Amino acid sequence: MSRLNLLEETRFEKLPVTVYPNQDIASVTVARRIADLIKSKQQKGEKTVLGLATGATPVRVYNELVRLHREEGLSFKEVITFNLDEYYPMLPTANQSYVTFMNENLFDHIDIERQNINIPDGTLPLEEIPAFCLEYERKIEALGGLDLQILGIGRTGHIGFNEPGSAPNSGTRLVTLDDLTRRDASRDFGGKENVPTKAITMGIGTIFKAREIVLMAWNGKKASIIKKAVEGEISSDVPATYLQLSDNVEFVLDQDAASELTRFGTPWLTRDCVWDEQLTKKAVIWLSSTLKKPILKLTEEDYNNHGMAQLAVDRGPVYNINIDVFNKLQHTITGWPGGKPNSDDSQRPERALPAQKRSIIFSPHPDDDVISMGGTFIRLVDQGHDVHVAYQTSGNTAVWDDDVLRYMEFAIDFSKSVGQDGKQLTAIYEDMRAFIEQKQPNQVDTPEIQNVKAFIRKSEAIAGARYAGLEDDHIHFQALPFYESGKTKKNPVTDVDIEMTMTLLQSIKPHQVFAAGDFEDPHGTHIVCFNIIVEALKRLRANGETWVEDCWLWMYRGAWHEFETHEIEMAVPLSPQEVQRKKMAIFKHQSQKDTPVFPGDDEREFWLRAQERNRETARRYDDLGLANYEAMEAFVRFKF
Repeated sequence: MSRLNLLEETRFEKLPVTVYPNQDIASVTVARRIADLIKSKQQKGEKTVLGLATGATPVRVYNELVRLHREEGLSFKEVITFNLDEYYPMLPTANQSYVTFMNENLFDHIDIERQNINIPDGTLPLEEIPAFCLEYERKIEALGGLDLQILGIGRTGHIGFNEPGSAPNSGTRLVTLDDLTRRDASRDFGGKENVPTKAITMGIGTIFKAREIVLMAWNGKKASIIKKAVEGEISSDVPATYLQLSDNVEFVLDQDAASELTRFGTPWLTRDCVWDEQLTKKAVIWLSSTLKKPILKLTEEDYNNHGMAQLAVDRGPVYNINIDVFNKLQHTITGWPGGKPNSDDSQRPERALPAQKRSIIFSPHPDDDVISMGGTFIRLVDQGHDVHVAYQTSGNTAVWDDDVLRYMEFAIDFSKSVGQDGKQLTAIYEDMRAFIEQKQPNQVDTPEIQNVKAFIRKSEAIAGARYAGLEDDHIHFQALPFYESGKTKKNPVTDVDIEMTMTLLQSIKPHQVFAAGDFEDPHGTHIVCFNIIVEALKRLRANGETWVEDCWLWMYRGAWHEFETHEIEMAVPLSPQEVQRKKMAIFKHQSQKDTPVFPGDDEREFWLRAQERNRETARRYDDLGLANYEAMEAFVRFKF
């Protein structure tokens, strides 16, 4: 690409951005950059001064630095580090402390001198913090400043813990954390109420003095804030926009984090495009939504005035383009998610045959099935398909402790009512109660408490599946081992998880598999569970299982994030009565009602957020000029 073309493509971007295919490649590149800096300084007999970040974003960078140390001899003896921030108050030995994080992910595995490690002290008395912060700044300056500062970005736009409202010349100081930041951290602390309200952070002015600044961001959850930081106006509302003023900054992104930048989200505004069917569909829907006009009312002038003149020339006249896109959207709508028997299926999202399909719905947590596709679930059963549901994990980390005590009290009373003394249950209950009273944030539960939490969620899942119409022998509980750590941080996936899934699939031989494709879930469980299913199907195919060739994998969303309209390949409309039935199925999950343990950044109840997202999908179809339904559940077919 010529420099002129590159400038045109990135003209909306106000600072340098490099986009990599995935976060692994990006992380290795950043780690190599750090390693090259260290080696260059070593050759000059100089020390390297690094500013380091915490959180999920830099973990793979640190993994690669550890590998470079172990396998390629990269030495950190002449490296001095300054961490961006630390919660306050925070003991350095706590699981959530950034001291623990840095030791586990980097420092314990390299040859850095301990006296060269600097992390804000979360144990200081309040009155000593100002002097500590001033000394932190002076120490950096005495070493000649930071050679390289790596950053992540929070969804508030914070860098370090410089929340909205921070000044561009701010120094190291004690700050109050934004509510969204605390919600994002809630899983690490066992609930938002346990997340500290304050932190000690380097200031934006401190960060600016670094000779190089690299901000990294991965996955679609960061896409919207990245667009604001890169293309938005400089504002204290998004502190990362201050980086636009630096001559030494680079944003390093994976494709998902970059997806909302203009050159990726609406590329027709920045360059000539190859107008394939998917891009045409995306552009026409965007134009319709931007102008708030139904697709069939879009004109050539609309195309010309919004960067789509080339499309009008290449594939026009525009009315034909409009009709083609309108028809494609129309063909995604079906009231027969298992296929309509004895009908022409050439324009339908699912096959007509076999008329009765074997379908399995995989649910990562015990409520994702009814939250995300409860209406479709019920309709598949009502239309006579052989439907199974598989709950991939126990979900036992997402139950309140007081629910455990309540259920145990019920069990004790019940045992006494049927003539048993209940002494053994009472003893277990007393042990549970004593443990819970002394329990620390995110402390691993005892096996007995983990079991009760799992039983609570299992009973709720059974109630929801029965309400959808399933018999008990079509309800499967996998409790995949990767999840059963008792902690928010899960075990690595192993062949056992995949083989368990292969066994279940082989026993059913489904024509349809429904799986959670909502990879924005804050727990990270959905993507892990989805990959297990994909790998299981691939291995079954490689093993010569011919039924896999006729098995379609449909991805659903809804609990956390919905598909974009141009992505949707099957839209199942729901009547007001079906919306109500879906809501009642979700209500069976009583432990997740009102306030779930981990609500993410959307504090609405699950039934409400699902209902409103389904209605929003229907409204978008209506705005484009299609039929006006009460609600819609959306699906995308995964292509192997």
